[in-house]
Amino acid sequence: MKQNYTIRHGALEGVEMFLAVAGRRNFRRAAADLGVTPSAVSQAVRALEARLGAALFVRTTRSVGLTEAGQRFLERAGPAFEEIVAAGEVAGDIGRRPTGLLRLSVPRAVVPLILEPMIDSFCQAYPEIELEIAASDEMVDLAAGGFDAGIRLGQFIAPDMVAVRLTPSFPFVVVGSPGYFERHGRPERVEDLRRHACLRLRRSNGAIAPWSFIDGNGAIEAMVSGPLIAHDYPTLVGAAMQGVGLAQIPRPVAESPLRAGKLEPVLEGISATTPGVFLYHPGKRQILPKLRAFIDHVKAGA
Repeated sequence: MKQNYTIRHGALEGVEMFLAVAGRRNFRRAAADLGVTPSAVSQAVRALEARLGAALFVRTTRSVGLTEAGQRFLERAGPAFEEIVAAGEVAGDIGRRPTGLLRLSVPRAVVPLILEPMIDSFCQAYPEIELEIAASDEMVDLAAGGFDAGIRLGQFIAPDMVAVRLTPSFPFVVVGSPGYFERHGRPERVEDLRRHACLRLRRSNGAIAPWSFIDGNGAIEAMVSGPLIAHDYPTLVGAAMQGVGLAQIPRPVAESPLRAGKLEPVLEGISATTPGVFLYHPGKRQILPKLRAFIDHVKAGA
């Protein structure tokens, strides 16, 4: 949740020195604790008093005491300053070791393909990391959504992102259900797809993805048509299993229904390949340990 804070310039200046003097009841000892000169502490406290419009200490040649305003300021500022110090320690801890909340934006097709096999082992290996997976087939704004990273197929990653390969490349496969092939036959060549119901994918940029193949002369793209356009691969797989039409999908996404005999491949050996699955992040700063731990864990099991 976003919060708006009204920050006054210099509002915290002198607070640490005030707290040191209040704790020691001595300017010289407070200066020694802070590693500064007594005059620096005295000037900072006077500037704080001027900014607040109230004296905080009663000073004599032999002692230093708190005024009523100083006591009340101490009661509120002391715990608040401790929280600020604690917050810095927490933030620094996240920067030093794998801990904290790791939020990932992941397409639905990648969850069973990459994440499900390793979630348990990752959580056991890094018990101080909270893993949050937001399944979405949209290209979200990582910063605006509060995500540490996203995971996508390589060709869908924006060029201004830092991409880290998680899997090797793998082929696309054209699949259909046994029932569909009984009714409509099997395509033997790319040209045969014109007579078939072909299920298509609309990419996050709005374009409908062409079906890609490789022949002796290089890559070719087939502009196919059919009764269904989906925004994600799992929907295409489900429709293909129902006999709605043929679908061209990454082989790992179709592996389970292929093994179960719910889908059958055609045009094998000529489908194009996809670059594989990549993790992407803005990369403007050093990767936090929690994200580095996730990348290394996934790559080790790939």
